[in-house]
Amino acid sequence: MSGEPALMSAVAVAKAIAGKKLSSREVTQSCLDRIAQWQPRVNAFMAIEAEEALAAADAADAALAKGQNLGPLHGVPMAHKDMYYEAGKVVTCGSKIRRDFVATTTSTALQRLKDAGSVRLGSLQMVEFAYGPTGHNAHYGAVRNPWNVDHITGGSSSGSGSAVAARLTFAALGSDTGGSIRMPAHFCGVTGFKTTVGLISRAGAMPLSQSLDTVGPLAQTVEDCALLVGLMAGTDPEDPTTSTRPVPNYMAATTGSMKGLRIGVPTAFYVDDLDSEVARVLDETIVTLKGEGAEIVKVELPDQRQLTAACQIVLATEAAAFHKRWMIERPQDYGSQVLMRLQNGLAIPAVTYLEAMRWRGPALAAYLAAVEGTDAVIAPVAPMPAATIAESDVGNSLEAEAVIQRITRFTRPINYLGLPSLSIPSGFTKSGLPVGMQLIGRPFDEAGLVRIGAAFQRATDYHQQVPELA
Repeated sequence: MSGEPALMSAVAVAKAIAGKKLSSREVTQSCLDRIAQWQPRVNAFMAIEAEEALAAADAADAALAKGQNLGPLHGVPMAHKDMYYEAGKVVTCGSKIRRDFVATTTSTALQRLKDAGSVRLGSLQMVEFAYGPTGHNAHYGAVRNPWNVDHITGGSSSGSGSAVAARLTFAALGSDTGGSIRMPAHFCGVTGFKTTVGLISRAGAMPLSQSLDTVGPLAQTVEDCALLVGLMAGTDPEDPTTSTRPVPNYMAATTGSMKGLRIGVPTAFYVDDLDSEVARVLDETIVTLKGEGAEIVKVELPDQRQLTAACQIVLATEAAAFHKRWMIERPQDYGSQVLMRLQNGLAIPAVTYLEAMRWRGPALAAYLAAVEGTDAVIAPVAPMPAATIAESDVGNSLEAEAVIQRITRFTRPINYLGLPSLSIPSGFTKSGLPVGMQLIGRPFDEAGLVRIGAAFQRATDYHQQVPELA
């Protein structure tokens, strides 16, 4: 096969390895070659495990030669956000506090990808304790956007977005508590899947907010994300919050068309105060959806500002509760912005938190009533393209919370409601920065989002664009 194997999609490279058109070693070496070129520029990796990866690739090739296929990801190299525990590996969670923490267990999501045959390339950078939407990290440096290294990747799955965009890994796990999968997907021009709360086990993943955290992939295509979600989804005795419902065939949904589907466009909030280029990409996306046979309808949603505020209350309180002991014993080991945000959470009264929790059910019911008769809602992931690293480096200054709120304005309501949302590359600004749109679905209707997203990617090529090494 011609070209760089690392530029292929996860699904395509898995087929090539299974069909013995490429070896896992060739594919893994291709990724390692790109990592050597790109890592000094983008700082996407926390740890690169080249020798171990090549040894695992050789073992995968040897198994295949004996007729043993380990699964749908046999021999496919991947790296994941450094908050998923793997027994025997250091898992820093992007922090100084856990700089030397060696996991004794392996997270369920990671184990299911390993059981499907994937090869580990190393671990990916992230925002400290997954608490920040930009990609800045006070301890390990900012992760940089491969489309323009002066710009942010988005967070907290910063390394995942950057590494997938630069084609250093075929896919990467992220986590999404307030937008941490969708933001890097939007800013870096890749596909990102925030799943319904309870679809994928969170066991063995460093928590941020126990009732908001979700596990999901970032990858080149909707098809890649569908494959990974299908492999990871399903009940897990280690996480009693996982759903017991059967896991649909998400890959089957990738072949469906949009004909006959109704897609809602919000009349307010998600279309307010947009950067002009994000507004243009939204309009162009709607034209494409119509062209593929979808019916576009206006939807009037309940006040989404209240949902954003409620999400912030829940997130801040739960994060502060988890970090309370370290804040008392090791406050000096936190970055200034993360410490400020965690301390803010300590000041929220229990009554306020419980009111925010109690309101989630009625808020979800009101949202679902508003979108009745639609198959999904389309909205921007963020009101703007990626800011520069310099202008978004606000630390713990007075304007820090305002900057964070503006970036996460369109993602937090979906986290609060626990809904699935698929971020898809949808265009570029005049200066060449990616823009993503999110498809928001009903609880556990990931398959419906896959159907629309895959059809959109058959009609466009934004997801196939690759940044060039300057």
